[in-house]
Amino acid sequence: MNNMHKTIVELHEMLKNKETTSAELIKESLQKSHEVQEKCNAFVSILDDAEAKEITDNYLSGIPFGIKDNYSTKDILSTGSSNTLKNYVPFFNATAVENLLKAGAIPVNKTVLDEFGMGGTGTTGHTGPVHNPWDLTRSCAGSSSGSACAVASGVYPYALGSDTGDSIRKPAAYCGIVGYKPTYGMISRYGLFPFASSLDHCGVLTRSVMDAALVVDCMKGQDEKDMTSWDSSNIHLAASLDGKVQGKKLCYIKEICDLNNYPEANEELKKHLENFHKVIENFKSQGVEIDEVSVDKNLLDAEPSVYVILSCAEATSNMSNLTGIIFGPRGNGKNVMEMMMDHRTHGFSPLIKRRFVIGSYILQKENQERYFKNAGRVRRLLVDTWKNLFKEYDAVILPVGSGPAKHLDGDKDVLTKDTAILEEHLQIGNFGGFPSITIPDGFINGLPVGINITGNVYDDANVLNIAYALENTMNYKNQIAKEVNHE
Repeated sequence: MNNMHKTIVELHEMLKNKETTSAELIKESLQKSHEVQEKCNAFVSILDDAEAKEITDNYLSGIPFGIKDNYSTKDILSTGSSNTLKNYVPFFNATAVENLLKAGAIPVNKTVLDEFGMGGTGTTGHTGPVHNPWDLTRSCAGSSSGSACAVASGVYPYALGSDTGDSIRKPAAYCGIVGYKPTYGMISRYGLFPFASSLDHCGVLTRSVMDAALVVDCMKGQDEKDMTSWDSSNIHLAASLDGKVQGKKLCYIKEICDLNNYPEANEELKKHLENFHKVIENFKSQGVEIDEVSVDKNLLDAEPSVYVILSCAEATSNMSNLTGIIFGPRGNGKNVMEMMMDHRTHGFSPLIKRRFVIGSYILQKENQERYFKNAGRVRRLLVDTWKNLFKEYDAVILPVGSGPAKHLDGDKDVLTKDTAILEEHLQIGNFGGFPSITIPDGFINGLPVGINITGNVYDDANVLNIAYALENTMNYKNQIAKEVNHE
């Protein structure tokens, strides 16, 4: 049976018509979980005791899904893919998870991430690297690598992710699926392990825009436990998807999309940008206006550094409670300080420790003006630049990354400084809290690539409808990974 290859709407209709049962879907999803785990290493834990639920009018009722392992799940192991929490079992659910459970959704596994979400490769989790289901020699990107892998493999129609820089949207592109990060605060972050609080977003990975809308409709809502959440009760994402986009105005950034800016471009990058321009030219036939605009390249080039400074500083502060004293495995030592040092030295991966060192340096009093505060000023310039674009345009449309998934053996990928903004521009969506969605838009050498649409805050329904219309002009909706092999 391949029921898990179907969309949420299709599964809901099957359940309502008694063509299948929730128990049968769970059995299939668990079987696929074990198969994918053996091949791709996508899960921290598989919940073999998952139980069926009543089928209601809610589209998510009775349908299995996955949860990124940085969401707190009551009585279920929640590690953040870190040895510092390798045995941590919370006593409460994250609000986003709780909302889905109330809708009747059924979690069947917890997915691997880069440790605490700090990484873009899917290789730093304490259980080992996640392999891309399209090509096992390549990564899924990160940090929502396990969720992207599972959804692309047909384990279930959706999984939860989190996005601090591009951690939902780039894995979606690398795995040929949809990744949606709503406006900051639309989904409560209560119970999401904090990485960089001003940048962290909850979101979802699916295989269609409609499924993304259905899931976030159930996840979202104001929460007294998260002061940054807001009332979105008047926004109905799924009901807003009509595909009518005639008269909409989009733009793309010349400095990001012009091949002439990449003198050392490899064949994958050339094909990726060529495909991007073909897709937007075709989209114009739907009555959409798409303009090329220019943004100061010096400002764009500063963006990756701004992200490193702000995210590392916030992470250092947020994770100061990971001492091994309050929770997590105790370190060894003759006193509290020695125990804390042992816990953090042996518990964190080299990448995490490097980021904490950077963050601590940035936050030193003598360095704050030069680094932290200046980074905040550049962040404001970037956000204002995008908000000025949104005064004239409904959304910004851009390619995701510099091509398909990168190799797990990074030595096989030749990247230059020229591609930094192409790889990192999705972080601007986190700087401004903008709604942003990635959908698949083609293949290069048998591997999927993606395109991103980002709009103004609170304009989620418009952004998703544009993505929905664009998705309908292509043939990549609800696709399942088919492994290809490359020498």
